[in-house]
Amino acid sequence: MLHIDVVAVGRLKERFWTEACNEYLKRLKSYAQVRVIEIADIDPSTSGGVEAALAKESAAILKAIPHDSYVILLDIQGKQLSSEGIASRLDALALEGTSAVTFVIGGSTGVDAEVKALAKERWSFGKITMPHNLARVVLIEQIYRAFKIIRREPYHK
Repeated sequence: MLHIDVVAVGRLKERFWTEACNEYLKRLKSYAQVRVIEIADIDPSTSGGVEAALAKESAAILKAIPHDSYVILLDIQGKQLSSEGIASRLDALALEGTSAVTFVIGGSTGVDAEVKALAKERWSFGKITMPHNLARVVLIEQIYRAFKIIRREPYHK
C-alpha cells in the first residue's frame, strides 16, 4: 500500500476546511496510508523578514519529509495534470516500486531553493492563485479521485 504524506505550511483553522480534508482522508483509508503534517507558518514581521521566515518554514518542511520519499512540490510554475494524469502518475510511481510519496504545499511566500531541489516533480493546479487551505483540500480530493480512477471505480459525489 502506498504511503502518502502531505506536508503543508499552515494550520486549518476553519471547520469547513478541516471537515472537507477529513472526509477525503477517511475515504482514502482503503486505498493508501495518508498523513497530513502541518508546518507552522512563520510571521515575517516577527522573524526577521520574509527571507528569514521562508528559511524557517523550509527547514521545517525538509525535516518533515521522510528520507526515502518521492517528493512532489505544488508550485504554480509546475506541470499541470488532469485528474487522469495524476492517477496515471501515482499508478506509475507505485508500479516503479515507489512506496512513499510526499506532497509539499509551501506557505504564502513559497519554499526555498533547497526544498525545490529536493522535489523530483512540480505540479500545478493552474495559473490561478488559491488559498493554501483550499489547495490542501483540492490535493487530497485529487489523490482520492486518482485512486478511484486507477481502480476503475465510480466516483461518488
